Amino acid sequence: MALLEIDDIHVFYDKIEALKGISVSVEDKQIVTLVGGNGAGKSTTLRAISGLLHPRHGEIRFDGRLLTGMGAHDIAAIGVRQVPEGRRVFGKLTVSENLDMGAFTRNDRAGIAQDREQMMVLFPRLRERLKQLAGTLSGGEQQMLAAARALMGRPRVLLMDEPSMGLAPMLVEQVFETIKSINAQGMTILLVEQNAPMALSIADHGYVLESGRVVLDGPGPELLDDERVKRAYLG
Repeated sequence: MALLEIDDIHVFYDKIEALKGISVSVEDKQIVTLVGGNGAGKSTTLRAISGLLHPRHGEIRFDGRLLTGMGAHDIAAIGVRQVPEGRRVFGKLTVSENLDMGAFTRNDRAGIAQDREQMMVLFPRLRERLKQLAGTLSGGEQQMLAAARALMGRPRVLLMDEPSMGLAPMLVEQVFETIKSINAQGMTILLVEQNAPMALSIADHGYVLESGRVVLDGPGPELLDDERVKRAYLG
């Protein structure tokens, strides 16, 4: 059984059907990516998993537990954390306070301290910025902080929504190297990304979305070489 299973979900914005029967399977310790153009339903899928949107039909299960209908805070507490599109750090709080917010569901002080130190190893730039207001960080630094904040909750699945958006090419490569590093430590990742070549190159499995439907799926490297994907998304 997959760690995260999305089965035939239909999600609406008022009367507009944004997801028209999406099914996605994420195995433990995999990187799975959703790729597609604007409006394909990628971010909507993550919001449905996180409990920010509620499907009218279909089911979402995490480790066999039904998530459909649960509140977002309850879903976060059981191990599903999202790094939102546009980073969305708490700009008026310091870097250190943002990390504390990521651990809001925990009360194990020793473990939290250990994980903070691990974040400093994974993202060395944050150690230099601990007392700095998050809103004054560069875009790349805010992306590091958003990921570190989510990881402070010790999730079992990390949902990442457009982590490379708006970043310089050099920083994009750094972001994807970090994603691979996080995964190598055993983290399961569901990645939404418009940079299809980069996303598919690191993914164990990929899903191509169009207009709220999955139109193609398979191992990431195979999709990267698929002529239909090349024509539609890779140029």
